Amino acid sequence: MSKISRTKRIWTISVIILLVFVILVALGSIQLPEEVVEIVEPVIAAFTRIWNTRLMSIGDGFVTPGQIVIAMFILSIGLVLVRRLAAEAKKRLLSRFALDVNAMMLIERTVYYALVAIVILLALDIVNIPLTIFTFLGGAVAIALGFGGQALLGNFISGFILMIEKPIKIGDLIEFQGTYGKVTEIGARCTTLRTPDNLSILVPNSQLIENALTNWTLSDFMVRTSVTVGVAYGSPTRQVADLIMKAVTEHDSVQKRPEPVVLFTDFGDNSLGFRVHFWVHMKNFMDRLKVESDVRFRIDDLFREAGITISFPQRDVHLDTLKPLDIRLLKDAPQEK
Repeated sequence: MSKISRTKRIWTISVIILLVFVILVALGSIQLPEEVVEIVEPVIAAFTRIWNTRLMSIGDGFVTPGQIVIAMFILSIGLVLVRRLAAEAKKRLLSRFALDVNAMMLIERTVYYALVAIVILLALDIVNIPLTIFTFLGGAVAIALGFGGQALLGNFISGFILMIEKPIKIGDLIEFQGTYGKVTEIGARCTTLRTPDNLSILVPNSQLIENALTNWTLSDFMVRTSVTVGVAYGSPTRQVADLIMKAVTEHDSVQKRPEPVVLFTDFGDNSLGFRVHFWVHMKNFMDRLKVESDVRFRIDDLFREAGITISFPQRDVHLDTLKPLDIRLLKDAPQEK
């Protein structure tokens, strides 16, 4: 634990102890010596007056600062316990049932928010704050939604849609708006993508619902990829296709089923075009790129052994010979001393 975190925790505990002590003194649960009482009695009286001040009346009940402080204290303790209970429930379910990570996250989130709602209701009931306060808060929430809170609510709902419908899951490799990444977390507000460069990108959940994305591993981790190569005109095309197939089938990461396919794709301007399609098992984007690179290295080695030339851009220059060419030889200019 860092020094800053330790200091913050000490201050938090000290403030809580002081607050509890003051509350107990104000309620008469702790008796102080008369000398001390004479000194602190005005302070306690003022504190008690503020503590019991009626902030608002709702129906037959009312709300005071004291009720709010106690409710917040109970709520804080309750939220800590709720978080631990949800994590413990997740751990026990994982050890007892064979559930995937996405199902466990959905269960954990559902249990967490249900327990949070129970804690809030219990906190209000313990301090006798009437539940009709939600009528007032409902109007405030409606105003907040009108000023932009709908985006937050939309992301929250979209997060549950993603976990229930599972268009993307934790561990999926997706492409979203030109960004490639692995889904590492589906949160209440946003989804975290880890790019091949180890960067974490936070994408609002509503954008993943509303916009098109490519999920490379939605059904399984098998993906088809391809490598293209061009050879010089005059090369033995059948031998070229056989060598390309050999380079692919020799690689351990290339799947035998479905079988690789070599296609003679084009008579290009500068080359005879070939493309080989094959399937690989991809758990991250680098897996596919490494296999493609290995196949290219092997194709280059086999072509060199067979004396086959990989083409490069060429241009033929045609001269207009309808009239004699004017060719002049110029002597080098004398160099100045």
